[in-house]
Amino acid sequence: MMMLTRVREAAGLTRARLGAEATVHPARVGQIENRRVRPYDVELARIAAALDYSGDPATLLDEVGSDGQIA
Repeated sequence: MMMLTRVREAAGLTRARLGAEATVHPARVGQIENRRVRPYDVELARIAAALDYSGDPATLLDEVGSDGQIA
């Protein structure tokens, strides 16, 4: 699972809600989560801000295990 998905779900947000808050189309959020596209830096920064993610936005693209640790 991608860190982005884990953080989004932990925040209780749907892709649609995250997209609205980050000004990123919900389908694009899904494509990013499914690794079909690589987000632009500005998109990733807006997503991180919408999630109140304090780490490096690039780490949202890391794969994490079921324990939440980077795989």
